[in-house]
Amino acid sequence: MRRRFTAAALAGASGTMAGLGYYLTVTGKLTADTGWGRSVRPLGPFSVQVGAPAPTVFDVIAAPYLERTPRAMAGKLRVLERGTDMVLAEHYTPVLGGRLTATTVETVTFDRPRRVAFRLVRGPVPQVTEEFTLTERDAVTELAYAGELGADFGAAGRWWAGQVAVPWEAAVRASFAGIKAEAERRAGHGGA
Repeated sequence: MRRRFTAAALAGASGTMAGLGYYLTVTGKLTADTGWGRSVRPLGPFSVQVGAPAPTVFDVIAAPYLERTPRAMAGKLRVLERGTDMVLAEHYTPVLGGRLTATTVETVTFDRPRRVAFRLVRGPVPQVTEEFTLTERDAVTELAYAGELGADFGAAGRWWAGQVAVPWEAAVRASFAGIKAEAERRAGHGGA
């Protein structure tokens, strides 16, 4: 009887610890950065055509970071430290149907009007680099995205990287839709 109780208690404790580890990792409160068995996978590439000049598109991307962050973005972004061409920012992304919020801390650098680059400092994986590149032709800007995401621990890390990459890319696609709408509005080419 005592052995069954001990085994059940250990199984329960193991499940609780696994659940806690999952919660801490998903929310970015714990980053396992060992470098052991690291595998890197691409993020993107994908792009969107924006009916606005590159400087306008760039300003839409950079404004929440380099200027005062709008209240409407408070649930998605908090700038921790702001410089002239680089910021340290927290990004918040709902995951698991909104049951949890993944928090990442990233440096964001700006090369007006051609490039915005992101480098992960803390998050659900140990390595992410991304960039938005802007190429203008005839007052239409191609806003392109590409990056890399790395995770440790061999096959388990590759699986985890796949789990993280799906909502990560979905969040970027959603932000591209917002950037496109706002840049075209500012340029007088779209919507309200």
